[in-house]
Amino acid sequence: MKPLRKRDFPVEQARRFLEPGPIVLVSTAWRGQRNLMTMGWHMVMGFSPSLVATYLWNENHSFGLARGSGECVINVPGVELLDTVVDIGNCSGRDVDKFERFGLDAVPARDVGAPLVGQCHSSFECRLHDDSQVESSNLFIWEIVRAHVAPRPKLPRSVHYRGDGRFMVSGAEVSRRRRFKPDML
Repeated sequence: MKPLRKRDFPVEQARRFLEPGPIVLVSTAWRGQRNLMTMGWHMVMGFSPSLVATYLWNENHSFGLARGSGECVINVPGVELLDTVVDIGNCSGRDVDKFERFGLDAVPARDVGAPLVGQCHSSFECRLHDDSQVESSNLFIWEIVRAHVAPRPKLPRSVHYRGDGRFMVSGAEVSRRRRFKPDML
């Protein structure tokens, strides 16, 4: 394979190539308030316990709810919710109940106070595991304490933000399982 020709690219747009995870809807609740926010900045940090980090800007309504409660639910929508996902990101939970405005079902969680989004393929109940990076970086490290996944579709068509209002939709799965060492799966 020949090397690819590359050009200089604006560093502030590098995220268009580095954000591999799906767009998620993070639900929070605290002191009688609830919110739902669109998020692309998250990453897996561990398997056992199952840890996920999220970036919540301290000016977002969800920041205060997550900080106060120490809980959230990370919901993974499919492509069929893409317009709703964008619209959720374009309004503030300080002004509107997003579940009501967008006709989404707030399903009670089993282990945390924040609701699951009924229309999302999967939902992960989380408790704050490590808040040492919240003050300096707005980075919350969560432990997934309960996972809920719809049996169908087996491989949901999630959406991945590329910047500039463009999304990539997950597609066909390609396996290289046999090339992996068993302990690396």
